[in-house]
Amino acid sequence: MYIFLTILILIAAVLMVLIVLVQKSKGGGLAAGFSSSNQIMGVRKTTDFLEKTTWTLAAVIMVLSVLTAKYTASHSTTAPQSQIEVQQPAPLNPTTAPDVTPTLPVPAETAPAPAQ
Repeated sequence: MYIFLTILILIAAVLMVLIVLVQKSKGGGLAAGFSSSNQIMGVRKTTDFLEKTTWTLAAVIMVLSVLTAKYTASHSTTAPQSQIEVQQPAPLNPTTAPDVTPTLPVPAETAPAPAQ
């Protein structure tokens, strides 16, 4: 599904590039060639059509991008795990763990003197 949505985004982007290239800056574009008033799509209708198509394609690209992001976030296979979590063992449960108290060496000054 991700690849299908990506292909649709690419097609919409290419169409949008073509539509924007057909338009003339600050109006006109293809409309400049249609000067007769009895055309089916006159000057004003051509620019309106190109502008509506541009906005529609922009909206389609945005919606498809959001769908692609939502689809990839909800279908991730495993959660990423840090190397620290992988290397360190899980802590033991204190109720089942054996009582291991560290024994510290007694310093020499406080050690009892040997009996003679």
